[in-house]
Amino acid sequence: MHAPVSRLGLMFAALLALFVGPAVAGSLDEANEQTRQLLRKTMQERRIPGLQIAVVQDDRLVLSEAYGLSQVENKVAATTQTLFPLNSATKSFTGVAVMQLAEAGQVDLQAPLSRYLDDLPPAWQQVRVRQLLAHTSGLPDIVDEPGPVTGATEADMWKAVKQRPVLAPAGECFAYNQTNYGLLAQIIVKQGGKPYERFMAERQFAVAGMRQASFGDSYDLLPNAATIYSYFPRRTLAQDDGNRLSRWIYDIPYSLNAGGGLQTTAEDVARWLLALSTGRLIKPASVQAMWQPERLNDGSSGPWSAGWPVLATTPQRQLAGIGGNRSAFIVYPDQRLAIVVLTNLVGGNPERFIPQIAALYKASDRQR
Repeated sequence: MHAPVSRLGLMFAALLALFVGPAVAGSLDEANEQTRQLLRKTMQERRIPGLQIAVVQDDRLVLSEAYGLSQVENKVAATTQTLFPLNSATKSFTGVAVMQLAEAGQVDLQAPLSRYLDDLPPAWQQVRVRQLLAHTSGLPDIVDEPGPVTGATEADMWKAVKQRPVLAPAGECFAYNQTNYGLLAQIIVKQGGKPYERFMAERQFAVAGMRQASFGDSYDLLPNAATIYSYFPRRTLAQDDGNRLSRWIYDIPYSLNAGGGLQTTAEDVARWLLALSTGRLIKPASVQAMWQPERLNDGSSGPWSAGWPVLATTPQRQLAGIGGNRSAFIVYPDQRLAIVVLTNLVGGNPERFIPQIAALYKASDRQR
């Protein structure tokens, strides 16, 4: 009497295993396919020429693809190896670099700048390192100064900005600017004992397996780099002035590479996020400290942590890297999910549609 029941039980278990297995795999496959459909629709609506996506879920890369054109005029297809500029999303990498120095005892995030840098205006000397990372320093913005494009030198830029008054007392308010990350680069060079770019290559790119990462802007000749475009008006008399695709020229002075000079691929960023989540770049406790929003003088939380915009703290955390209105990655650490989308359109703003993509993978995860 029991043998047939046992055989039926085994048959049922086998059938259940066959059913459950494909359902789990299918849920991820479905999320990937829905993401592809969403991206094609979004690229058409936003008129994005080229795009890369990489998705990390449960500490593994589950999607890495490219769509459209990296160079419209030459009809060059975007691939997963095409370089896209991260622009200000580079700041998250710089945040990790400072945390690496902090772990090594070479930088104290609460120390004043005067401990590490000389030749600072008196009003700058007591700004803390972490206030640079979180844009609460109150320092004047160096990008307001005439730079290399106007014929002035980078040295002229720094001389000019140091002569300007501070915008607010340190810690008083959030005020995004590039001076902060230019100073952080100087700290990394001095305390790390090597140029910023070399520090990043050795301490982060090599460790994470970022094979394509480099630094540069529109004026640098980087192999396999995407051309950047926009539909912004050029203030001409052309009838289609505000509705035609044009090249976007952007300039990142060398001393500001730490704030926006990184060019890489979505897959490389995904590898870096994997290295971060698995403790290969900094310790898990350092990651958590890095992601804590910076406190202002009145006790409220600023919108940035140490190098990362904080999009949400409850009910689940969301940290991001956002750059140039064309590149973004959002990390959902409590759901072990990260989405990277890089585009070559100024105004592509992937941070606006990444949450839609994330929702597909969160739904997939709930089906497991």
